[in-house]
Amino acid sequence: MTSEQKQSTLLNVALWAAQIVLAISLIWAASMKLIQSVDQLAVMWPWTAEHTTLVKLTGILDLLASVGLVLPMLLRVRPRITVYAACGILVLMVAASLFHIARGEISQIGINVFFALLAIFIAWGRQGVE
Repeated sequence: MTSEQKQSTLLNVALWAAQIVLAISLIWAASMKLIQSVDQLAVMWPWTAEHTTLVKLTGILDLLASVGLVLPMLLRVRPRITVYAACGILVLMVAASLFHIARGEISQIGINVFFALLAIFIAWGRQGVE
């Protein structure tokens, strides 16, 4: 195995790890937003009490994005969708960060920044898939 092949294999493993970590995290967030009551969510995420429609919308987006991160590549059916899902997650994380900053909750954006960085890595690494 050449050095270039080893790098390619390592990059592919790192991309899959990022995709799986991000997808699992988004599935968890989606399940919380779509299944838990608003009162239960408000204990963990105070903003949810005031924005119930936004909670459900972002829950649906989280779920769709998690599916888009994994299934197209796994099934080798339109794997380009994975890149689009990663770009969508980046937009969602930027919007979430701006939302929290506007509410004076800058301490809450760490996870959004982390997820945005994972999404950038995935979009960059998977950009050549067809």
